[in-house]
Amino acid sequence: MKIEEVIDQTLIPAITGATVVGIDIGSRTGKAVLFTGGELFTAQTPTGIDMQETSDELLAELLEVSGLKRADISYIVGTGYGRVAMHFPEIPHQIVTEISCHAMGAHYLNAGIKTIIDIGGQDSKGIKVDQETGRVVEFVMNDKCAAGTGRFLEKVAQLLDLDLSELGKVALEATKPSEISSQCVVFAESEVISLRAKGATQEDIAAGIHLATARRVRNLLSRIGLEPGLAFSGGVSNNVGMKKAIEDLLEHPISEFKLDAIYAGALGAAVHAQHYLAAGGRDSQESGSGFSLELTELENRIAKQQETIITGADGKKKVGYLCTYTPLELINAAGVNQVRLFKMGNTEVVASGEQITQSVFCDFTKSILGAFKEGDPLYKSLDKVYTFYTCDCIKKVGEAIGDFFAPADIYILPRLRHKESSRGYYRTEILNFKEDLEKLSGHTITEEEVREQIKIYNQVRAVLKQISDLRKRDNPPLKGKDFLDLIKAYYYLPPEELLILYQELYDTLSAVPDQGAKPIRLMMAGGIVADGDRRLLELIEDTVGARVVIEDHCTGSRNVSFQISEAGDPYQALAEGYLDQSPCTRMKPLQERVVISGDLAQEYKADGILYVYLKFCPCYGQIKHEFFRHYQKLGIPVLEVPIDYSASDQGQLKTRLEAFIEVLGERGGVTTGAGRKNSQSA
Repeated sequence: MKIEEVIDQTLIPAITGATVVGIDIGSRTGKAVLFTGGELFTAQTPTGIDMQETSDELLAELLEVSGLKRADISYIVGTGYGRVAMHFPEIPHQIVTEISCHAMGAHYLNAGIKTIIDIGGQDSKGIKVDQETGRVVEFVMNDKCAAGTGRFLEKVAQLLDLDLSELGKVALEATKPSEISSQCVVFAESEVISLRAKGATQEDIAAGIHLATARRVRNLLSRIGLEPGLAFSGGVSNNVGMKKAIEDLLEHPISEFKLDAIYAGALGAAVHAQHYLAAGGRDSQESGSGFSLELTELENRIAKQQETIITGADGKKKVGYLCTYTPLELINAAGVNQVRLFKMGNTEVVASGEQITQSVFCDFTKSILGAFKEGDPLYKSLDKVYTFYTCDCIKKVGEAIGDFFAPADIYILPRLRHKESSRGYYRTEILNFKEDLEKLSGHTITEEEVREQIKIYNQVRAVLKQISDLRKRDNPPLKGKDFLDLIKAYYYLPPEELLILYQELYDTLSAVPDQGAKPIRLMMAGGIVADGDRRLLELIEDTVGARVVIEDHCTGSRNVSFQISEAGDPYQALAEGYLDQSPCTRMKPLQERVVISGDLAQEYKADGILYVYLKFCPCYGQIKHEFFRHYQKLGIPVLEVPIDYSASDQGQLKTRLEAFIEVLGERGGVTTGAGRKNSQSA
């Protein structure tokens, strides 16, 4: 077909006439678009097990209908579910997320589009589009639940003895749509079976399912806003029942395209291919200085210390603690070994912990209990566990440890509304903590010993702050993953050993030249990042190619970036120093906490913020919008990332991160991935 027959008339001059291909491999269907001269060709095939084979089939079909040869193709851009598997050795190619491609494709089909609903086989998305450029302004995806996706509708069609292609048409014939209350595919399946048993018609059930799916879409859009100029793309876009349900629920018409909207992603990929080709098809140099920090010695020291604790080789008592508000100065003044209980558990450990606590607790709290229950040798060796609790779930975990596994004491942290009285109360709790440590260790703690520990921990925190400040460079000499591993040592090793290790590392890092292509700079904010939980950081830094330059969570820089007075009453100094650090979200009022987070992002020149929290987290999951509003006031883009400790959402996490980095790259024209750069025109 002629390009002018489908492309928005105002954008036809932007089509260069080069021969390029966009391939969109969805979870159910592969689509492809070829531009050549003034013509556009399309191809479609079911997605096979081998994604490269599906891509080759699509390309072969395009070449057959266009009369071209592979040598005629100047550039290919791959997108969609199977994009990472695409490889064309003899043709320049690139991959771009389906979020960016659907936005660009919808824009070129209708330049008036501002909001896109994209429902595919495995996920659904809401996308806001820049009307001038076709770039993504903001986006949101459903989590890994299948509700609100093509898979959901496919399952219901099977239950109703319908072909998927019939489901939408049948829904239009409903007289009284059934009420489907569940937001879960599994439970919705039970509801459908129950409705059929009660005599509900296929038509009414089908209409009810479409409305339930549309509600999920509405909830997605509520997080980014709905602007006039609405498009519907993706594999479900041809479902007339879904289209009607969305229009009825949103009270807003869906714009029509002159090309089947299922091709929007492939079309956008082809447009991106033209942009890459026009820019010379060049990749940028890799971000960073090329320096790689070696932390084997640090890991060996941690392993050796843990072995000493497990075996009791040094004869010292051993305590575990659950919160950064626990004054380590007192533990070390008592001559006691300390371990922070913050290991990430695997699915088996999490499931074991859930047998003791509730299913609605976060995976971190379940991991702690699961480690005890499964006999983790480090946790099992502890003589006592202490909790200076902020989170109510952590309090319950401390109580459960005391009930089932080891002696435990719980101390209450005050809120911050009245600072003087809060400090006085906290000082009293610190003195109670001191007395208990003395009983445990058999050693009377003197004020001079506490002052000595305050002094050395201040030195340790000061060197860590110096190391963190190196990340303010255009090219930080260490990754966010590296810094979290340095902080991990703070929670396991004695301060005298830490000071030597950190100083040596600072000397090494400060000598690294500040050179190379500037990466996208991110702040990771939100809830706890456990020991061993590096999956997200590896995706960000090793796969997507951005750099985490600062953390605003309680296992990162935030909780070691403070100093404690070395003069006067050491117990009052501990109370003031720990309470005056960046507060936990539980320690209301919240506004101070929110402002500190925004200031930190600006101090480290973050291009964007990843707000990461564990699902069911009562501290960070429930108050996230307070943070979002503040970041938006500062003009800093934010991506919400709810996670757990399973690995089943790896692909979706990667897609969301890549899309966010692409958005940030388009805002600033900087490196957006390992070895590639988005130009302003893309």
